[in-house]
Amino acid sequence: MTRPPKPVPRPDKVSLIGYMRRFRSDILSAQPARLYRARMAEFRTPFFHSFLVNEPDLVRLVLQDRPRDFPKSDRVRVGLAPLLGQSVFVTNGAAWERQRRIIDPAFEGGRLRDTFPAMVAAGEAALGRLKPGIREIEAVTSHAAADVIFRTLFSIAIEDETAGAVFHAFRDYQRSQPLLNLAALLAGRGWRPRLHGRQTRATARRIRDLIEGLTQARAAAIAAGIAPDDLATQIMTTRDPETGQGFDAADMVDQVAIFFLAGHETSASALAWALYLLATHPEAQDRVAQEAAALPERPEFSDMRRLALTRDVFREALRLYPPVPMMVREATRAERFRDRDVPPGAQIVISPWHLHRHERIWDRPDAFDPGRFATPEGQTCLREAFIPFSAGPRVCTGAGFAMVEGVLLLAMVLRRFRFAPVNGCVPVPVAHLTVRSKHGIWLQLARR
Repeated sequence: MTRPPKPVPRPDKVSLIGYMRRFRSDILSAQPARLYRARMAEFRTPFFHSFLVNEPDLVRLVLQDRPRDFPKSDRVRVGLAPLLGQSVFVTNGAAWERQRRIIDPAFEGGRLRDTFPAMVAAGEAALGRLKPGIREIEAVTSHAAADVIFRTLFSIAIEDETAGAVFHAFRDYQRSQPLLNLAALLAGRGWRPRLHGRQTRATARRIRDLIEGLTQARAAAIAAGIAPDDLATQIMTTRDPETGQGFDAADMVDQVAIFFLAGHETSASALAWALYLLATHPEAQDRVAQEAAALPERPEFSDMRRLALTRDVFREALRLYPPVPMMVREATRAERFRDRDVPPGAQIVISPWHLHRHERIWDRPDAFDPGRFATPEGQTCLREAFIPFSAGPRVCTGAGFAMVEGVLLLAMVLRRFRFAPVNGCVPVPVAHLTVRSKHGIWLQLARR
């Protein structure tokens, strides 16, 4: 009998010094048990004043009803600046609105259908690389997700020399960079600590130099009229309907960096955890494999509607292990949350990690139960307390892309292979750029 996944250890009480020590090691293990029951929590330190918001109504207020009053925290931007520059992930106000007007058309429904064959090709390539035996599955899903991004964005496979170099450099970067840079959070009040190590800055520069080469080559192909009709061409040729301007070369490097982070890191994380959850729940795995077996050998976009169970499994993986476990906004004016004063400049933390496992909201919040979404209670939670891609105007522009990619790759892999846990290898989730396992996710593969 397989064991269910263990939740992250939750200390009952943590002192400020203890919290900082745990935070530096891993933000997820720093969270005390009471935060999984609290509707809101307030934190005061000499460096920052923050509020963890766990109430669905407050989450809606911040993300959907009044997003301009709660822009992305500059402390997060500073922490990610070496790689992401001024990408759509970190900008605010008019700059962000302009970027979204240019980017969003590339990810509309019709374009998603157009990218589907490239996703299938990446899935087939991943199957060609897979062999029976014990495998570290995060490496497998990272490779496959990177292949999807390069095929859909630049019409090149992961085997391309530049694509492979970006992939390997990015893997080094994500392992060294925490989701929230502690030094960036402590910055302010006249003190600016050293935010990034030499190796982090050097790796970020290498990634950006490689991306710049890709974007310059594409710009030349567009000018010559020989560019493929993929996402990069779509974005680079779109003009802002309000200003008539598009992205220049520097803009495009920033945007490709976040496409790779959002489209590769998050998908790889969610897919790896989904495979682990199914490995530890063989009955659910067999049902997903049976659903996938009914697909044609080479699926078409219309076949995705036949993968209802697979979609719910992927949703449940996103609930239990949201790739981006915390989002930080900043109050621009005085607020009043749950009878507490929220001063201007306070950090507003919205945590899918806590919200998705909240004991007052979800039934058996730590249990893997993809059937929960078919119940009225589950549908309510899906609407009010499920935000793996954020919500409101700043919802991830690639959310639909990620849901199609994750469900498709899960189905393609499971109709070919059976997955089982490896004794003594229970993964411990930690937050790097996304939620990964501290020592990898090791699974036993066998052909079906």
